[in-house]
Amino acid sequence: MRAMTRLAWLAAIALGPACASKSQLDTKTAGTAQLETRVRTLEAETAQYREDLAWVHAIHQQQKAQEAAEDEDEPAPDAMFAVDIAPDLAAGQVDGPAGACVTIVKAWDFACPYCARASEPLEQLVKAYAGKVRVVYKNMVVHPQIAMPGHLAGCAASKQGKFPEFRHVWWDKAFAPYAAAHDPSKLGLETILAIAKDLKLDEKKFKADMDSPQCQAQVEADMTELAKWHVNATPTFFINGRSFGWDGTSTSFQSAIDDELARVAKSGVACADYYQKVVMDKGEKKFRSKKDAKG
Repeated sequence: MRAMTRLAWLAAIALGPACASKSQLDTKTAGTAQLETRVRTLEAETAQYREDLAWVHAIHQQQKAQEAAEDEDEPAPDAMFAVDIAPDLAAGQVDGPAGACVTIVKAWDFACPYCARASEPLEQLVKAYAGKVRVVYKNMVVHPQIAMPGHLAGCAASKQGKFPEFRHVWWDKAFAPYAAAHDPSKLGLETILAIAKDLKLDEKKFKADMDSPQCQAQVEADMTELAKWHVNATPTFFINGRSFGWDGTSTSFQSAIDDELARVAKSGVACADYYQKVVMDKGEKKFRSKKDAKG
């Protein structure tokens, strides 16, 4: 009995370490199993969201491509472009004197709310600078279904020497009711003829000019010239050939005009000759983007 007890005791000592080793092995095995389970879970989740991740990546790449394309259309801040205004001057699409030192080119659409917003400040600036500033208007029809009749009417009014008056009245008598009611008919022929009557235009000639190939060509010629300078939105401004980003305030216009007046004075070129001799003769004949800015 004593021998058996001693034998059992010796066996327990021998087997003890083996039992301990087995316990550690079980722990490691359990840890590995848990890790494998977590990996499988992560793989499942990754597979589940792989399509979403691919979509996010595609959107990111699309945004980068769009930003690159926008940069290609953004004018270089150091560029002075030779924007041709001769046809617009000949048509009377101008507010201000021929001898002005500073020429602001405004590309506008007759259904554009920001064009309407800029109209009064520009008129006030022409008056405030008393002969030093003029605004030349170029047709840029971005809403052809509703705005084209107004642009053709503006051309017809210009043929009777009443473009500034027509443009001024348009924003109050046509655009404002259209914007208030969201009713495109407010920009239609009925309103246009009422404006023509208020301005005492020859109605028969006015209607004939509106329908003429000449007015259609005049609008298209403006848009062709603007496309050359990558203009694709309204309002777009150039001040003596330099692209100007309007922030919606008169102050920003004033600051840009004052800078340009100083530049004109420094040039020694007479105000009446500045646009032709400096902007047209020395200005860039091709568009240059901000990606190609010189410094």
